Amino acid sequence: MISSRRTLLALTTTALLLAGCGKTIKPVEGDMSLGAGENAKVTLIEYASVTCAHCAEFNKDVMPELMAKYITPGKIRYVYREFLTEPRDVSAAGILLARCSGKENYFKVVDEIMKAQGEMFGDGTTTNALPVLKRIGASVGIKDDAFNKCITDEKGLARIQDNVDKYLKEDDITGTPTFFINGKRFERKTGTIADFDEAFAPLLAGK
Repeated sequence: MISSRRTLLALTTTALLLAGCGKTIKPVEGDMSLGAGENAKVTLIEYASVTCAHCAEFNKDVMPELMAKYITPGKIRYVYREFLTEPRDVSAAGILLARCSGKENYFKVVDEIMKAQGEMFGDGTTTNALPVLKRIGASVGIKDDAFNKCITDEKGLARIQDNVDKYLKEDDITGTPTFFINGKRFERKTGTIADFDEAFAPLLAGK
């Protein structure tokens, strides 16, 4: 009798733990992605902001290796989800500019904005942000009136805010960068590519 009760308690506890694991995060329509297609063995989702210093650090120190080893060869699918960080107006303008540049230039623009954070905010203000964004926009053919129209698009701004609200509420995203691998939240240990090497190896091997 005692043994049966212990077994029932163990099963109940396991069920409660599984129920509390949270929902699995999956790619959705509108996500921007690189690498393998929808049927990839491994999908890495990054929530990031173009004005987030930690995101820029990841973009500089880890992303090139991630691209070379896993994304460009098509071993994994990489999904980028747009988040807002301070200064939020610049962050939103950067997202809109990347979207306006089209799928072929989207990640190039995101990369250029992150690389230019020091130039945009180096004096402790946002004075240089707009000129830098204009320069990046011009490099992909978005100039003058088209640029101004792009970064003030009300529907685009509403879409960004709706997504951020959803990420905060449903996905529990409270900071950037935040990562999910095959739907499960992934916490980095070393801050290097080694974290992803370790996580991807068994998944790519089908274990």
